[in-house]
Amino acid sequence: MSAPASARAPAAASGLRRILGVGFGLAVIVGSTLGIGILRAPGLVAGQISNPSVILALWLVGGLYTLLGAVCLAELGTMLPAAGGYYVYARRAFGDWVGFAVGWTDWLTYGAVLGYVSIAIGEFTAVLVPSLGGFVKVVAVAALVGLVALQAAGIRVSARFQEVTTAVKFAAFLSVVVAALLLAPAVSSGTASPALAPSLVGIVVALQSVVITYGGWQSALYFTEEDRDPDRNLPRSMIAGVASVIVVYLLVNLALLSVLPVPDLARSTLPAADVAQILMGDRGRQIITVLSLVSLPPLLNAIMMIGTRILFALGRDGLLWKRTADVTAGGAPLTATVVTTAVAIALIVSGTFQKLVAIASFFLVLNYSICCLALVVLRRREPDRPRPFRAWGYPWSAAIVLAGAAAFLLGTAVGDPVNAAAALALTAAGLAGRFVADRWS
Repeated sequence: MSAPASARAPAAASGLRRILGVGFGLAVIVGSTLGIGILRAPGLVAGQISNPSVILALWLVGGLYTLLGAVCLAELGTMLPAAGGYYVYARRAFGDWVGFAVGWTDWLTYGAVLGYVSIAIGEFTAVLVPSLGGFVKVVAVAALVGLVALQAAGIRVSARFQEVTTAVKFAAFLSVVVAALLLAPAVSSGTASPALAPSLVGIVVALQSVVITYGGWQSALYFTEEDRDPDRNLPRSMIAGVASVIVVYLLVNLALLSVLPVPDLARSTLPAADVAQILMGDRGRQIITVLSLVSLPPLLNAIMMIGTRILFALGRDGLLWKRTADVTAGGAPLTATVVTTAVAIALIVSGTFQKLVAIASFFLVLNYSICCLALVVLRRREPDRPRPFRAWGYPWSAAIVLAGAAAFLLGTAVGDPVNAAAALALTAAGLAGRFVADRWS
C-alpha cells in the first residue's frame, strides 16, 4: 500500500462540509467528557486519598496532564486536518497497517461505548418512568435510531444539537454545584478525621481514576476536516474545552467535600446522589438521576459522530468498504452512520458491548500512546511540514505525555491482563481480515 497523501486537501473534495467552528469544538469536547464519570469518580479517589487538599491537587494535576496531551495532539490535528482522528496520525507516521489497527480498534471502542451509553439512557429513563423498566434495551435502540435520523439531516443539524444539549448539560452541572456550595454550610456537621499521608500506590491509583474521567478531551480531533479554520479553531477548542472541564471538576469536588466528610465520600459509589439526598431529601436523588440522563444525549451524539468519521476515513483510504465514505448533500457520512449504528445495536441486543467496554480502556490507552509517539516521529521525519500550531514546551511536553501514556498502558495491561489479551486478539483479528481482503482484492 502507498503512503497516505497530504491530508490538507479541501473538505469539499470528500463531500464533507467545512461549517464547524470553535463553538462545536467546545461542545463536542465538553459533551464527550463531562458526564457520569465525575459523578462517580470522586468516591474512588477519596478511597485512596484521605486529605481533601491532596484530592483537589490530584484533580488539578490530572487536568493539567490532560491539557498537556491536548496541546501535543493539537499539533497533529492542525498539521493533518483530516477526518478520522487517531487513525490519521498513526497512518501518517507508521503506515497503513498500524494506521488500520488504530482505526479499527478506535472504531470498535466507540461502537462499544455507543452501546454502553444507550443502555445507560434506557436505565435512567426506567428509573424516572418505572413502567419502562422492562424495555431498557428498546429505549436504548430507539435512542440510537433517533440519532441516525438526526445525522441524516446533515452536519449543520447534528452540530447544533451537540451545541445546545452540551450547553444545557454544562448549565445543569453548574447549577447543582452552586446549590451544593450554597446549602452546604447549613447542613454539614461532624468532626473531620485526621488526614493520613497518602501512599505512592494510592496516589498512582487515584491519579489513574482522575485521568480516565477526563477521557473525551480528544473529540475535536475527529472533525478538523469539517472545521472552517482548523489551524485556529482546533487549538482554541482543545485548550478552552479542557480548561472548562478542569474548572467544573474542581468545583464538583469542592461541592462534594463541603458536604461529605472524606470517609463518607470514599464509601459512596455515587457521591453526587448522596450529597443531593442530604441537601434535598429523596428528591435529591431524583435530581441527580435527571442530571445523569441530561448528560447522556450530547455524549451519545458525539460518540456517534466520532465513530462515523473513523469509518468514513478508513473507507475513503480503501482500508475498509469504500461505500462508508459516501456523503450526503448535507455533509453526513450516512452509510458509515448506518453501519456504526447497526454494530452498536447488535452489541446491545447480544450484551457483548459489556465485554467490549472492559476491553476499550486498553484500546484507548494503546492508541493514545501510538499517537504520542507519532508526534515525535513526524517531528523528526517531516521537520519542514507546515505546523500551524506547535506543542508547547516540546520536546519536554511530549516526553511527559508519552511517559504518562506508557505508564497507563502498562498499568492497564498488568491490572487487567485478560482484557488486554482480548484487545490484542481483536486487533490481530482485524489485521488478519485486512490481510485476507488485500489478497482477494
